Formats: sequence, structure tokens, C-alpha cells
Amino acid sequence: MEFIDLKSQYAQMREPINGRIQQVLDHGQYIMGPEVKELEERLQDFVGVRHCITVASGTEALLIALMALDLKAGDEVITTPFTFIATAEVIVLLGAIPVFVDIEPDTCNIDWRLIEAKITSRTRAIMPVGLYGQTADMDEINAIAARNGNIPVIEDAAQSFGATYRDRKSCNLSTIGCTSFFPSKPLGCYGDGGAIFTNDDELAKAMREIRVHGQERRYHHTRVGVGGRMDTLQCAIVLAKLDSFEAEVQSRLALGERYAELIRKAGVPASVLAVRPDRTCVWAQFTVFIQNRDAVQKKLQSLGVPTAVHYPVALNRQPAYLHLGSADNTPLSDAAAGTVISLPMHPYLTESTQAFIVDALAGALAG
Repeated sequence: MEFIDLKSQYAQMREPINGRIQQVLDHGQYIMGPEVKELEERLQDFVGVRHCITVASGTEALLIALMALDLKAGDEVITTPFTFIATAEVIVLLGAIPVFVDIEPDTCNIDWRLIEAKITSRTRAIMPVGLYGQTADMDEINAIAARNGNIPVIEDAAQSFGATYRDRKSCNLSTIGCTSFFPSKPLGCYGDGGAIFTNDDELAKAMREIRVHGQERRYHHTRVGVGGRMDTLQCAIVLAKLDSFEAEVQSRLALGERYAELIRKAGVPASVLAVRPDRTCVWAQFTVFIQNRDAVQKKLQSLGVPTAVHYPVALNRQPAYLHLGSADNTPLSDAAAGTVISLPMHPYLTESTQAFIVDALAGALAG
């Protein structure tokens, strides 16, 4: 049993993926080839924004977004401590300070009600994360940002690309949206890749230049930049997968509902991540809350059921961030870190496999 079954996906898409790769091999433009622009235009249309800038990774997307906002040492960025390390990492790399706001206990996304109290004169951005495939409360966050001096909002949509929020697509919900095409993501390539989305023309221009070492035109550098391009081969792979992406999203939605129903019917003592009625969750990880996690994981492993924990330690408790002095300020993040577990999730899960997984979980929790 696969936790994320990329082999089955490739078997389904072998012809278009191989064909796209062959086209790149034939024309030989491995950096900034025609597939880069084609993918950006396709993604702009999919999300419904004016600009898409493909980049080398989801981490690079966040970094370039913050650089385009001219983040400086000592500036503050409000974000969640319950996420992958890259969210805070890019802030610190630029000399700025992540200000951690605790989460909602049932969605594990940042609690918008706690954000305004954390805003100071040094707040330069707010960075909510669409954890596990569901966006945060973006309208409420945007409203807070607007009434406090139009603070830019960066949506970290590494896990929520393809999800909707009040009938709008993730990555078209704020000043800037950033996503990842890491292979395990809902829309993944076969290496590293990512993209940035915005409706702001000036920010788009800045981010395009930063992506290529701050270059406005060849050997004319108007700003400090990075080597942040997504290579042509990876763009070609995402293009091949994009034709099937909406169908895969629908499969993920159905699989999430089926998991929840199976867990409910079996009386499994596990709480499923809450999905708000005004949005969808693409289930980058199908996540539940349980007790005695280590013992349960071992029992599931013995039955051939792979699991994962995203994430066992909140960022403000990580050794590299203890100097910020906020380790004890996010009790709900700590609670989630001790109880979350993710079950196998990919668009090719069968009903019988899901039933087996839930039966195994019920047995493991029963002792």
C-alpha cells in the first residue's frame, strides 16, 4: 500500500507525460523554454489571476514574494507555527521576525481572531497557510490587513492548490498566493517546483526579476535576486498532469467524504479534520486526531498501512526558533502536534482499500 501513489498516477498519464518530456528533449531549451510560459498562462487561467510566475520550489515562491515586498531585517511577519518549516524559514532568512499566532483546534489553520492583537508598527505581512488542503479564513484575514494599513497578505497554498474558498480558487484570495509542485502535492512535478500568483502588476514585475537574479534585461540587474527559475522539464510534467487535475481534485473530495463516513459508521474514536461549509479541502494529507499515536502507528505499520505526522513539533518549539521566546504561547498548536496523524491519500485509492485502512485504524485504537 502506498501513502501517496505516484506510480499509479504515472501509469494513467504515461503517454502525455512522456510526450511532454520528449518535446523538451527535442527542442533542448531546458531553462526558460516555451513550456514555462505555457504553464504560467494555463495556471493564470485555472486560478483566475492576472499573473503567474513559476519558480524553483514552494519555498522559493515564499522567499521571492517576501523579497518583492522589500522585507527587511527587524520587520515582522505574522504566521502560524503549525506548518512546514519553510513558512518561517524564509522570513528568518531575510532577517525578519516570524510572529506566531495559534491555530483553530478543528481545522489546524491560523485563528484569524487572534491576528489583530499581534499587529505592531513593524508588521510587514501576514502569511496564513492552507494546511492539509483547506484554505484559512482569507476574507477575515484580508479585512484585518486592510484596516491596519493595507498589510500585504501572502497565502501559503503549498497544500491547498486546487481548493476553493467561497467560490474562488486558492492562490486568488489575497495580495500574493504561493504554491508548491513538490511530487507529493495535489499537483506535483517530478522534482522541485512552485508558482506565485498575483493581480498586482508591479509585484509581478518585481517577482519575475527577482526569480532571475534581479535581472530586468540581460546583464542589467535592477534589484537583488536569486536563481529561482522552475526548469522546463518540470513545467512540462505539470502541463501533462494539469489536464487531469480537476478530475483528481474531485476524486480527492469524494475520498475525503468517504473516509469521514467510514470513520463515523465504524465508531472509530478519531476526530476528522473539520472542513468549513464555505470551502473545499483537496486533502493534501487526510488528517485525523487520535490518542496514543506512537502505538497506533506501530500497529498500523504492522498491518501494512503507512501513516505520517504533519507536524510533530510546532515551529516555535523548534531549536532554531527558540530564541524568539514564543514557545509557550501556542497551546493549541502543541495539542495538535501531539495528536494529528495522516492516512494514505491519493486520487487512486479504492473503496476497499479505504475500508481496510479504517478497519485497521479502529482495531489499532481499540488496543
